[in-house]
Amino acid sequence: MLRSLDVASTGMQAQSTNVETISHNIANMTTTGYKRRRAEFQDLIYQDLRRVGTMSSDTGYRVPAGAQVGLGVRTAAIYRINEQGTLSQTGNALDLAVEGRGYFRILLPNGEYAYTRDGTFSLSQDGTIVTADGYPLTPNISIPNNAENITIDQTGQVQYTLSGQPNSQVAGQIQLTTFQNENGLAAMGQNLFTETTSSGDPIIGNPETTGFGTIRQGFVEESAVNAVTEITDLITAQRAYEMNSKSITASDEMLQTLTNLR
Repeated sequence: MLRSLDVASTGMQAQSTNVETISHNIANMTTTGYKRRRAEFQDLIYQDLRRVGTMSSDTGYRVPAGAQVGLGVRTAAIYRINEQGTLSQTGNALDLAVEGRGYFRILLPNGEYAYTRDGTFSLSQDGTIVTADGYPLTPNISIPNNAENITIDQTGQVQYTLSGQPNSQVAGQIQLTTFQNENGLAAMGQNLFTETTSSGDPIIGNPETTGFGTIRQGFVEESAVNAVTEITDLITAQRAYEMNSKSITASDEMLQTLTNLR
C-alpha cells in the first residue's frame, strides 16, 4: 500500500514542475523573442512481480506478459519550442527582428559571448550598438553622432548618411549565429543564452545566406507564447495534480482501514 503513496507523490511533483513551466511561459507572454517551454516526463523503473518469459511449468510453457508495477514518473527535460514569433512593427531604426534561424551575438562584461533573439538595440555614449543592458553587439558596429537615416537591410549591412552628403556610408555588417542543437543552449536570463557542449559550436554567418534568417529593421519578434494553449495546459496539469492527490487520499483511507482491523 505504501507503494501507491510514493507513486502518487512523484505524480504530484511532476505536475508541480509542469505548472511552474506553464507559469513561466505565461509570465513571459510579452517578453521580446521569448520561446515557450514544455516539460517532458518519463516513467520510472518497474518492479517485476512476475517476470515476462519465465517458465510457468516443467513442460516448457512461458509467461506471455508477466506483471510489472511502475514506480511513478520523473521530469526528463524542459524543452524550448523554437517557433517563429510574430514580428511587430515598432518604427525604431535600431529595433531588429530575425525572421528565420539565428541569434545575435553579444559580448558580455567577462569577455564571453552570449546569444539572443531580442533585437531591441540602442546606441551607447560612443555610438556603439548595444543591448538594453549596454552589452555590445558583435561584430562591433559604431555610428557617428552626426549620422542620419540609419538603415539596416535584410542581409544585415548597416548604413547611414551624414548631413549634406547624399551618399550612404557603411558602418558594418551584422552577423547571426546558429547551433546544431539550439535546445542545448543554457538560458542565463536577460533574454540571453550561452553555448554548452550539448549545443555544439557556434556557426556564424551573414543573414540571408544558407542556414540563416533575414534581418527586419523596425520590427521586434514577439513572444511565441499562445495564451489559449497555456491556459488549457494549465487546467490539464491542475486536474492531473488533483487526481494524484486523490490517489494519496484513497491510499491513506485504505491504510486507515487496515489499522482499524481488530
